[in-house]
Amino acid sequence: MGVLTSPLPVKPIIAVLTAAPPLLPAVHQALARRLGPIDWTSALLPFTNTNYYAAEMGENLQRQFLSFEQLMDAAELAAMKRFTNQVEQAFAREGTHHRRVNLDAGYLCSAKLVLASTKDHAHRIYLRDGIYAEITLRFHRKTFQPWAWTYPDYRSQAYIDIFNHIRTIYREQLKNIL
Repeated sequence: MGVLTSPLPVKPIIAVLTAAPPLLPAVHQALARRLGPIDWTSALLPFTNTNYYAAEMGENLQRQFLSFEQLMDAAELAAMKRFTNQVEQAFAREGTHHRRVNLDAGYLCSAKLVLASTKDHAHRIYLRDGIYAEITLRFHRKTFQPWAWTYPDYRSQAYIDIFNHIRTIYREQLKNIL
């Protein structure tokens, strides 16, 4: 029989997608109220891999990644995703469900990047409350690596560099708590 152990806490991350960058300070503030202080913010990156969101959100979409100082229990991912859905709705165009921000909730640990989704698929595992999880990237051979199902933008070297950087921050945090 295996011995039960408690997993290490994980580092919350949010990917913010928007065509309205002036909203970002208010979005950051809303996220920090629940997730704690933001300890790292990426530059805005053009989102050009798909036009999937253009009809709802507009043209010239940009993505920004945030990581949060306060580590969390990985079991809280479903609650985190439900919270980010509420934030998306709070910033939606008035009287509509058209989002002005799309928030990818997830976490990073030493071995992987996990993202939450409301959509089921063969490579996703149901968590609870209508939320699924997928391992989007794995850390292998000193860097994050994509899977066959990893979205094209998350495969990009720019994104992988960001996650490698956040992983460095996370590992420094672990040194201080272990």
